[in-house]
Amino acid sequence: MNNKKISKYLSLVLRHKPELANLQLNNQGWALIDDLINNSHEHALSLELIQSIVDANDKQRFAISEDGKMIRANQGHSIDVDLALEATIPSDILFHGTASRFIESIKEIGLIKGQRHHVHLTESKDTAMKVGRRYGKAVLLGIDAKAMHMQGVKFYKTQNQVWLVEHVPPEKLHFDL
Repeated sequence: MNNKKISKYLSLVLRHKPELANLQLNNQGWALIDDLINNSHEHALSLELIQSIVDANDKQRFAISEDGKMIRANQGHSIDVDLALEATIPSDILFHGTASRFIESIKEIGLIKGQRHHVHLTESKDTAMKVGRRYGKAVLLGIDAKAMHMQGVKFYKTQNQVWLVEHVPPEKLHFDL
């Protein structure tokens, strides 16, 4: 099995369906690596393979605990977890990439988290456009993060540099980038 398929499997069980690997995630989303290895019968996982996938993942989707015994997804969960992130002052402008077919809805309701815990933002125009291309013809949106922060909106920055926020209202979006 190639590493891309295993990475997708890890995303599935660590972000959405831990029951597929009979995993117990703690309240911060951590699972025992030994349980993951022992319960993933369809995938020949080893500590070395998991570590190589975590290290090689270009988006740094996963983290291994300091003691090396646990793993978690850094963000993107549809299950209830508390990543224990502290609110952080964002850059003045953050970016979000989406597909052009979603623009009319976004103009009406803004960016919503959907099934996830937060809306995902980035400081990188390139990263935002790559994300947008996954869903169709990409459109780059600018977010007036400074103004939102000044109004008391909390932003969180993950270990892999993804900015998280509950919602971005349409009036804080720039569509003409």
